[in-house]
Amino acid sequence: MLINIDPLLSPDLLAVLRAMGHRQDLAIVDANFPCDPAGPRIIRLDGVPATDVLAAVLSVLPIEVDEPAGAWRMIADGRPDTMLPIFTEFAQLVVAAAPDRGVAAVPPADFKARVAAGFATVVTGERRLYGSVIVRKGVIPPPQE
Repeated sequence: MLINIDPLLSPDLLAVLRAMGHRQDLAIVDANFPCDPAGPRIIRLDGVPATDVLAAVLSVLPIEVDEPAGAWRMIADGRPDTMLPIFTEFAQLVVAAAPDRGVAAVPPADFKARVAAGFATVVTGERRLYGSVIVRKGVIPPPQE
């Protein structure tokens, strides 16, 4: 156990978050998301909702601020304006961590390509459809003098 570290952040996940560089992506995907074993590193957190994993990750990971969005989710049912409850939950978590950022909606093929090109993928136990999100690592600025 560690002080002030969410217990959902397993040793493997903490190592990945620490190893990630600026502007590298971490995918947090639902239980049904197809993951290629030859693709990015896969960390399994079976049985844990994607929103809980996102909250834990954002407790230690800075979100990229030099882009309009710091996170991405899939467009549901071909309609970019469809807001499923999980999309709202993702957005609330991202805005709480980085107030000027949001979650951008991208077509499923683009989302899957981003996952494949990402640094790592966390497979969760999320059962809700479209329960996947990608976050891009930002930087921690130096202290103001």
